[in-house]
Amino acid sequence: MKSADRRDAMNASRGAQCQVLTFSLGAECFGVDVLSVREIRGWTAVTTIPHAPAGVLGVLNLRGAIVPILDLRLRLNLPAADVTSQTVIIVMSVGEPADQTIYGLVVDAVADVIMLAEAEVRPPPALASAGPANYVTGLGMVSGRMVILLNATALADHGVTPLFPSARDAA
Repeated sequence: MKSADRRDAMNASRGAQCQVLTFSLGAECFGVDVLSVREIRGWTAVTTIPHAPAGVLGVLNLRGAIVPILDLRLRLNLPAADVTSQTVIIVMSVGEPADQTIYGLVVDAVADVIMLAEAEVRPPPALASAGPANYVTGLGMVSGRMVILLNATALADHGVTPLFPSARDAA
């Protein structure tokens, strides 16, 4: 079963709800579909790769697999921040099982996993989806705070896949 079909079936059985892992970058709250999250790791220094695209910090050896690590602040044009004890790497897995891309996102801190109903998600304003990468898929409202929902596939498609094709089959 394709991951999109699996997600549609899960949404139908839950009344069009999805689970979202929320995390912070500065004062903003972001979220990604929990089905794309492979694991959450504490901050680990990465190996820098010369001539890597902007936003690619380098690579990390993850149980024998070389995984590209993205600085999400740079990817989203946010100001740089120092690494703290709360900084983590969210390891993401996108694509079909036979053709997966594995990569890591450096974020300031992980918050929690929330349930979002379809009615709680609004489309992003036109300016948020402008440009070559449509990273923002929607805006969710949870307990009076806005969660910026990100497209995990779009984050991987711009800079990771062409530079690190072997990241597709990382174990």
